[in-house]
Amino acid sequence: MGTLYLVRHGQASFGAANYDQLSPLGERQSQLLGQHFKRHGVTFSSALTGTLKRHTQTYTGICDGMGTALSALALPGLNEYLPEAVIAAIHPQPLAKPDTPETYRQHFRLLRDGLSAWMAGTVQPAGMLTYAEFTQGISHALAHVRNQCDGNVLLASSGGPIACAVAQVLGCGPEATIELNFRLRNSAVTELVFNPKRLHLLTFNTLPHLQDRPDWVTFT
Repeated sequence: MGTLYLVRHGQASFGAANYDQLSPLGERQSQLLGQHFKRHGVTFSSALTGTLKRHTQTYTGICDGMGTALSALALPGLNEYLPEAVIAAIHPQPLAKPDTPETYRQHFRLLRDGLSAWMAGTVQPAGMLTYAEFTQGISHALAHVRNQCDGNVLLASSGGPIACAVAQVLGCGPEATIELNFRLRNSAVTELVFNPKRLHLLTFNTLPHLQDRPDWVTFT
């Protein structure tokens, strides 16, 4: 019996040439979450991350905040889909940089439509796994936790994999999975209680470490 803490990465660099890099605020969000865990006596027996830079940076920030140096198992199956590839699969024309409210909304409208098409198998974004392969990677990570871990387990990943994990636990379909994905905030914590046979949702998308810092709440 244990609790799996799924943490979405801190704020990354949306709109920059390299999104896969925490912003200074993202680093602070991660460190503050680690401080919150330490303050409330939460410790971890094991940890997992994706292999993207923003995952490992988030995990490092949490460890810094906790004052610990627990090593983490890095799994490619916890990596995010490629938003640009998803959008290009249904809208191959170049898009304006999402730096205005309208271009930002357009970006996420197209991303939602592209995700729906990818999940349905009607398009296959370049350089990406099929949706079945993507979900299988999440399933393997959850099976590892159920079968190999106990106590408190920390998992640092992205919105897509975390939404997929929650959807698998709840039995949600693709459209609900997309909604879960788009609701997840940076450095948010989702808790799953687990035993060797199953997982149960305990909390979703919480920000206990940012209750006194509403200006630090971000989505990208």
